[in-house]
Amino acid sequence: MTFLWLIIVLALGLAAYVRFAPSAPTKWHKEPQIAQDSDGENAVRRLVVVGPDGLARFHQVAVGTPRTTVLAGSVGEGMVTYVTRSKLMAYPDYTTAHQDGDVLKIYGRSRFGRKDFGVNATRVEAWIDAL
Repeated sequence: MTFLWLIIVLALGLAAYVRFAPSAPTKWHKEPQIAQDSDGENAVRRLVVVGPDGLARFHQVAVGTPRTTVLAGSVGEGMVTYVTRSKLMAYPDYTTAHQDGDVLKIYGRSRFGRKDFGVNATRVEAWIDAL
């Protein structure tokens, strides 16, 4: 019985850590280095020709997404990093968008785990489609 309680306490501790761990802008808010579109195990990179106002339009779509907030940056700075949390466990995913001329560089990635099961790619593609 003690072992069961230990497992429960550890699971609750892990869930609390995932939900409340601080997000350091210095770690996550960096210019995406993207040469071409790619999908990884827990990340997605996209280059999208959007015109000079692409980041402003992208920003409106991103902040209109449930459970998404700005971690760092601004449209005026030309780069914004967003945190989107999953509905059930509040796992954080980070998406950085950087305006580079008429091209928007978008990098979405998970903080925890080795595989995101396509969640970042699905979200980033939906945001791009909404542009």
